Amino acid sequence: MATVVPSALEAPEELQLVAGDELPEQVTLWQDAWRRLTRNRMAVVGLVIIGVFFVTAILSFFWTPYPTWRQALGPTYQGPSVIHPLGLDDYGRDILSRVMGGAAIALSVGVGASMLASVIGIALGLLAGFYRGKIDLGISLLINISYGVPDLLIALILVVLIGRGIQNIILAIAVTAWLGMARLVRGQTLALREREFVEAARSIGTKDLKILTRHILPNALGPIVVQATYLVPAAIIFEAFLSLLGLGIPPPAPSWGSMASEGYKALQIAPHIVLAPCLALSLTVLAFNWVGDGLRDAIDPRMRR
Repeated sequence: MATVVPSALEAPEELQLVAGDELPEQVTLWQDAWRRLTRNRMAVVGLVIIGVFFVTAILSFFWTPYPTWRQALGPTYQGPSVIHPLGLDDYGRDILSRVMGGAAIALSVGVGASMLASVIGIALGLLAGFYRGKIDLGISLLINISYGVPDLLIALILVVLIGRGIQNIILAIAVTAWLGMARLVRGQTLALREREFVEAARSIGTKDLKILTRHILPNALGPIVVQATYLVPAAIIFEAFLSLLGLGIPPPAPSWGSMASEGYKALQIAPHIVLAPCLALSLTVLAFNWVGDGLRDAIDPRMRR
């Protein structure tokens, strides 16, 4: 009985190899995460809004339609017009110019506080998770005690003691925002320190600092990036709330929180004074949250097929 050998045309499609075919492209974790992120519509919308936010903030350092501090540009409480698209406030200042200036302040506070809190949290989390023992006990005790004290109380005490400058506001927010990052990094470090590649590095005499920076930190970078993204809107909201209480960036700096606080008095006769900064604040916070959610889904290995 003759044996029938299937031809190439009869072979399953996935088994056929045609001359000129290329092997599937190999992608890194971050390339795959970027592809998955760009397929998330809300994350893409958030990226666009954040891009506009960054461009506006950078532009405001060099140009605004009117100086943010100049008063009496027209009748107070004037509504939107061709000359002043967002209207004027209770001092006759151009609201569009002040919203642009507020973007620069929000960018500085949000990114600055997120970076400082991340540095503190990553350093303490790595130490607690890697060395454990008394170091872990001490850092964990500090974290638990700090969680028991309201963030607003700590920030208010620091602002009263060191002043209301933008650097001081960033420091006050970072002192209360590093706790979540430290707990996240500690948990990641505890899981990674027992992995085979870390044990192999120890066996050849690799120093602890090199193990932390070359092996553990890069493998924990995904969740860290997501957490740092969430810290930016949290810091922006915190600064706006401090400004609403009168303890934020001192005038005449156009903080969105202080603009809302000043316009609240005339909410019934000139709602545009409050709506403009609140809308800018809401869009910015939502955009960062959408991007953070997209990053979380893109980096989480459980979301991959």
